[in-house]
Amino acid sequence: MNRKLKWFILGAVIAGTLDISYAILFSYFRSGVPPSRILQSVASGLLGRDSYSGGTKTAALGLGLHFLIAFILTAVYFLLARWLPILVRYPLISGVAFGIVAYAVMNKVVIPLSRVPPRATGPAMVVVITGILVHMFFIGVPIALACRRAQVAS
Repeated sequence: MNRKLKWFILGAVIAGTLDISYAILFSYFRSGVPPSRILQSVASGLLGRDSYSGGTKTAALGLGLHFLIAFILTAVYFLLARWLPILVRYPLISGVAFGIVAYAVMNKVVIPLSRVPPRATGPAMVVVITGILVHMFFIGVPIALACRRAQVAS
């Protein structure tokens, strides 16, 4: 396997795994939400409220969609790094910044344009803060480090 492709896949899988692990564990310990419900909430972006009555099938769809998003974010970073070498030179700072941008785009563009059912109230501050931190350190940084390794490996 091409070394760049290996690091691309590894970056996306690590970021996706860390992110969904956080979402499942945080929601379970904070509110007792079962993992399947978290995965169905991801699928609700495509299916709307129907995702919550789809059982294991919509939970599996949610997991697939979650990793698709992780791969898309990784692809965006890898493509940007071709034109902005600073993203490879300073992966920690760049990864943190990318995570913040990814959080903003997901929450201000992607989710509002999806079929996720609207909430009566906004998220609690602890959800916002941990969400930003997770995007910075569990998504942005692993993707940036994988991109750096892919560049070094070439």
